[in-house]
Amino acid sequence: MASQNPPESPPSSQDSPTLPKYAAHSSPKNPSPKHSHSSPKKSPAQSPSESSPPTENVIETDTSSTTNSNIEADSWTDDQGYAESTSTSYLTSIASDIRRGIEDNGRIYAAYGIHKPWLPTDDLELDRNDLQHYKFYLLMKEQFHLAPLVANPHKILDLGTGSGIWAMDMADKYPSAQVIGVDTSPVQPSMVPSNLAFELDDIEHDWLWPENSFDFIHGRELIMAIRDWPRLIHQAYSRLKPGAYLQLAGSVPDFRSDDSTLPHDSAYMEMGRIFFEMSTRAGVSGLEPLRWKQYLEDAGYEDVVERVLKIPTNPWPRDPYQKRIGALELSHFRDTIANVFARGYEQILGGDPTYFQVLLAKARGEVLNRHMHSWVPFYVVYGRKPKGSAAA
Repeated sequence: MASQNPPESPPSSQDSPTLPKYAAHSSPKNPSPKHSHSSPKKSPAQSPSESSPPTENVIETDTSSTTNSNIEADSWTDDQGYAESTSTSYLTSIASDIRRGIEDNGRIYAAYGIHKPWLPTDDLELDRNDLQHYKFYLLMKEQFHLAPLVANPHKILDLGTGSGIWAMDMADKYPSAQVIGVDTSPVQPSMVPSNLAFELDDIEHDWLWPENSFDFIHGRELIMAIRDWPRLIHQAYSRLKPGAYLQLAGSVPDFRSDDSTLPHDSAYMEMGRIFFEMSTRAGVSGLEPLRWKQYLEDAGYEDVVERVLKIPTNPWPRDPYQKRIGALELSHFRDTIANVFARGYEQILGGDPTYFQVLLAKARGEVLNRHMHSWVPFYVVYGRKPKGSAAA
């Protein structure tokens, strides 16, 4: 079954994603150090106030809890030294022993899978993967998951593991568990915890893992990767043990602000509209995280929870902890976001690469403005397979 077509627009306090402006400017084309295997560490220079996770960047959207607090913005007088501070690397890349793929426009992509991949698998993409992992770890109050787990899980599955960093941290945290990370590209390191194994497979294929075997299944930032979410969620249901949880998490570039400081006609907003158009045409809608909760409920999961976390787009918050998250997101957008668009913009949309580079340069300049209090919604949805249920 193919994924549903997305609605015309996501719920947002900003303008809805529409056909991007680039359509008027484009022309169709003619026929590193080792990972430490430990949980992310705080910067040694951080102040005591940075050590406690924030509570204000969480929007509870499940009916049991409905906080909707705004993030308090910091005050700025100048930006001296700002560029230097935001270029700091918060998490180094994982050195890989194996590289395999195809080259396109100077980037490496997976050669395996039933659909064409739109994200690279080279060192630059692994850098992005690792930086994102640390950002999400901080965003979730220094946790690797929000779904409840049994005390001593025996088997954990990480879908679309990428660099494998989440799977490695989970293997360290839960030595009782056999952790499996699966991806279409074998870019993970070979020196890993003894209870961790990486497998090469496409999770849109029929799953071969035994039914009723996993204590936890996790998928994060499967951006531009999944075409049939209901089928994937159904397969996860059958492989979970009764009482075990599936958790899905992902960001949606429906950029927002709570105080109307994000201009609707900015290049930054245009980048989000381009993403939605690109993902829809490729059949991997960027709006699917908004439907995850319903998909889980339709598949028979119980106690389904949806939470939306706010990712500040630069270090504009007053809270030092949230400021660090904003610095990570700024680095992600300025230094690595082109990885996501490089292949798809030209091949999916037939866009003009010159126009895109100009637009990207403008957006990178706009996002430095700490008076623009914008944020990106990050969806975390999890649900439990009913106890006593059989594989579906």
